[in-house]
Amino acid sequence: MEDFEDDPRALGARGHRRSVSRGSYQLQAQMNRAVYEDRPPGSVVPTSVAEASRAMAGDTSLSENYAFAGMYHVFDQHVDEAVPRVRFANDDRHRLACCSLDGSISLCQLVPAPPTVLRVLRGHTRGVSDFAWSLSNDILVSTSLDATMRIWASEDGRCIREIPDPDGAELLSCTFQPVNNNLTVVGNAKHNIHVMNISTGKKVKGGSSKLTGRVLALSFDAPGRLLWAGDDRGSVFSFLFDMATGKLTKAKRLVVHEGSPVTSISARSWVSREARDPSLLINACLSKLLLYRVVDNEGTLQLKRSFPIEQSSHPVRSIFCPLMSFRQGACVVTGSEDMCVHFFDVERAAKAAVNKLQGHSAPVLDVSFNCDESLLASSDASGMVIVWRREQK
Repeated sequence: MEDFEDDPRALGARGHRRSVSRGSYQLQAQMNRAVYEDRPPGSVVPTSVAEASRAMAGDTSLSENYAFAGMYHVFDQHVDEAVPRVRFANDDRHRLACCSLDGSISLCQLVPAPPTVLRVLRGHTRGVSDFAWSLSNDILVSTSLDATMRIWASEDGRCIREIPDPDGAELLSCTFQPVNNNLTVVGNAKHNIHVMNISTGKKVKGGSSKLTGRVLALSFDAPGRLLWAGDDRGSVFSFLFDMATGKLTKAKRLVVHEGSPVTSISARSWVSREARDPSLLINACLSKLLLYRVVDNEGTLQLKRSFPIEQSSHPVRSIFCPLMSFRQGACVVTGSEDMCVHFFDVERAAKAAVNKLQGHSAPVLDVSFNCDESLLASSDASGMVIVWRREQK
């Protein structure tokens, strides 16, 4: 990782970071380890979230838990144009949305049967590159190659606001600030990221920064104090996010691989009892899925391991499985250019592949679990969205 010691903003940020050291990744990792190691062998970390996750996951092995009975439904309303992003609503089992390079966004309902497209959001004049649900699922934000972001009401599908990119550039990525959903970060084709206030439609003062290439991927940590951004030149930057003002301070830079676009970043603070440190999952055009350990509160990354997939040119994405595993191992899922969905156990030393779903006829670009992992959605470069059902024992 590269330090930005010459940046005067970083000097001020160091003093600020000491004042919030309880939220640091080093302390969090130590606390996770201490709690775990003080428990009798075989016991689990005693948190309410952990108990709820264990109850939903059931007393099954990792392979059993990620066995899928087959296709639950196929959505083809965007056929012939790529669907770069598919996402279940937050803490929801049956609401799903996907965006398309045809310029629209679909909101879908999976229950009651048969699954239906509730509404299609239209307004962008070019392809929709990314979108995100707000925490309460009442709003969606979308970015488009038409150089605008739009704010949508999910209940009736109306466009609340259209906001032009400050640089007039194609917008390629977006993410909500997880604590303050009035703020959204967008990345554009002129190498810039901007923190935008969606209520005023204006960028936040001090909330902009430049990367080395087109900004393809964005991800916050759960507390919203760290932001990672990946570009098409192969770099991942970490930024300190000022919760009071929305200002960004550049902290670290990692060159994943020079010239290999970073197409997906997913952050997770605690994966499982075996993987207790904060982690980052990264797709880059290297034909590898990369798992990094976050080693400090500046977002410094240390490569933990990689998994073989096919990715040389498409914007493939991956996710951590949402439930914390209390079996041996922890699982991640990724798309791939071999037209399959791949599951990997991040803690298995050998033969990490847990499952592979076949059914797409084009490169799989994105994957998304619902909240209890009973359904998995995947989208591809031909516009097909497949919803897979987990096998019921």
